[in-house]
Amino acid sequence: MIQQLWNKLTDHIDPVLFALVTLITVLGLMVLYSAANEAMGRVVGQSQKVMVAVVVMFVLANLSPTFIARFAVPLYLIGIVLLLGVAIGGEVIKGARRWLKLPLIGNIQPSEIMKIAVPLILAWYFDKHEGAINWKNFLVAGLLVAIPFALIVRQPDLGTALLVGACGFYILYLAGLDWRIIVGGGLIAAISFAAAWEFNWLHDYQKERVMTVFNPSLDAQDAGWHTIQAAIAIGSGGLIGKGWLSGTQTHLEFLPEKHTDFIVAVYGEEFGLIGVLVLLVIYVLLIGRCMLIAMRAQTLFGRLIAGTFGLMFFTYTFVNIGMVTGMLPVVGVPLPFVSFGGTAMMTLFIAVGMLMSIATHRKLLAT
Repeated sequence: MIQQLWNKLTDHIDPVLFALVTLITVLGLMVLYSAANEAMGRVVGQSQKVMVAVVVMFVLANLSPTFIARFAVPLYLIGIVLLLGVAIGGEVIKGARRWLKLPLIGNIQPSEIMKIAVPLILAWYFDKHEGAINWKNFLVAGLLVAIPFALIVRQPDLGTALLVGACGFYILYLAGLDWRIIVGGGLIAAISFAAAWEFNWLHDYQKERVMTVFNPSLDAQDAGWHTIQAAIAIGSGGLIGKGWLSGTQTHLEFLPEKHTDFIVAVYGEEFGLIGVLVLLVIYVLLIGRCMLIAMRAQTLFGRLIAGTFGLMFFTYTFVNIGMVTGMLPVVGVPLPFVSFGGTAMMTLFIAVGMLMSIATHRKLLAT
């Protein structure tokens, strides 16, 4: 009986995808143990969050994509309501209003929900209009992205807003958005950013983060501190690293946010260039697997979701490593399946569960 139940549950688990995600997660727990100064409590806490997320992944993998699509509209509306709740009565932490305290649940970050809700509702919407997609559909889809984007920017949480916006853009692109509109939108975004900079619509800390990309030493004790210390940590790792639990920048407390956004600097110091390259190869294989699932998907909904989640994993990884190495501004984007955090980890495993659902629920087509 138990064996039959187990076989039924694992029938819809993509072994390659699961192996890659498991490998990255285990590496993440190892690095977290070092980043937390060998505090087992934090690792145990993260492990418990991972186990809950894996259970959710198993459940979603066993649901059909058609069934999952039914939750697109309710999840999006719930996410918008929660974001409005944050704007009205959210908790302020480190100068930003991003968290909402709910009875029996505790603090949640509703913006994380939108990383799933936005792609889900857009894929559902375009699937409903497959065969007759026109500019009006793209206009409606753009509005569906703009609403949560604006609410998240207001918190302010530019990093999450950009990720949500990127996920929305990926869906639009994969659905066939004209390249001329993409180029025009890019020009408008560039002009808008220039105007926001010129007329002081950006927060001072956001400007500082952009400027530190070009010269971190301008404010080495404040805005540039993260970038400088991360560069020192990664550089000191050399080719093969100093060894697990032996990172000096990490254990002498020079490296800030070492268990969250800058955890790859801990990894680079202890495992070196070779270790970082191995990690990047695993990420490339993970993203490639997502794209293969997208290519094999039998419905537009499946293709859009799988392709978008693959590109989402790429964006997470590229932006995180880019900001840690000083190539991009520090915007608070975690490294997928590695950085400490419960809400982000749950979001990632939800995406994996949906990918497995798309990969394994294949209809028999008449020949």
